[in-house]
Amino acid sequence: MLVRTRLRLAGALASALVATGIASGPAAQAGQQHHRATLADLAQRHGRYFGSATDNPELTDTAYTKLLGHEFDMITPGNGMKWYATEPQQGVFDFTKGDEIVGLARANHQKVRGHTLVWHSQLPGWLTAKEWTADELRAVLKNHIQTEVRHYRGKLYAWDVVNEAFNEDGTYRENIFYKTLGPGYIADSLRWARQADPKVKLYLNDYNIEWIGPKSDAYYTLAKELKAQGVPLDGVGFQAHLALQYDYPASLEDNLRRFSKLGLDTALTEVDVRMILPATEELLAKQADWYADMTKACLAVRRCVGITVWDYTDKYSWIPAFFPGQGAALPWDEQLRPKPAYFALRNALK
Repeated sequence: MLVRTRLRLAGALASALVATGIASGPAAQAGQQHHRATLADLAQRHGRYFGSATDNPELTDTAYTKLLGHEFDMITPGNGMKWYATEPQQGVFDFTKGDEIVGLARANHQKVRGHTLVWHSQLPGWLTAKEWTADELRAVLKNHIQTEVRHYRGKLYAWDVVNEAFNEDGTYRENIFYKTLGPGYIADSLRWARQADPKVKLYLNDYNIEWIGPKSDAYYTLAKELKAQGVPLDGVGFQAHLALQYDYPASLEDNLRRFSKLGLDTALTEVDVRMILPATEELLAKQADWYADMTKACLAVRRCVGITVWDYTDKYSWIPAFFPGQGAALPWDEQLRPKPAYFALRNALK
């Protein structure tokens, strides 16, 4: 399979290097890129979007932002809309970082996925340092959700309302909200978000739910219960942070399909495929296959609405800081040059 893939990729790479102008240097590349279909263009032909995460510190990198604005039609703020950034003091809101990314997306005619309203991580100290009563925390949670969702009302495509609510074994994660409010905090959060913006798509989002297994089963059961109760839920986000040293989630397509049958959209929301460094030709070919296979799984399921890579370049990947010795997880390298994964994505979308 790898031999076949390398031959295929070598041919694709050669022709694509000419097509993108890479063989003729950066200036030619920049000019040529505007004459070919982008990943977003190719995805739109299937009724899908193709997006990238981004973060405020890298927006000063003009070569980066030019490619970000050209190649993608959906943007997710990596950190600027999280609780620690948006409500650093209780009742004092700061939407500067999120607004910057929304403004950039609007200038580039891109949509935005909001990320994220309720999560156990990156919470401000004032929230985590105090022992709250259930009534107090409900009021704090409702106020945070509704203030932020109202601020962005009409400006976003979707919200990751509740992020990473389950453990690997399918039990509820014992975060501050679950411990104080019980599992009902999820339904309440969705209802409060819907009240604040009747039109935005509301998602649950998590990692390691690409496989059919205990964790994805927990989401399936929860989603079915929420739908039966009339709780507003529009979709489930599969983060798809994969690693080549583990198995590919072969049941991804079937898993996406079973959520679709509940009347829900699905999306691959934070895609990257990391590897143990150094990156070899074999590893990059395997990575390319995985990117293509994920894309094909989404295209095979009508209600899989799109794919977002968790930033598009290794230059700004979160992986090396969190998984020492691992990296090279994204379709563009640290010099913003497309890798085999990029051309595999193009071929899968064609």
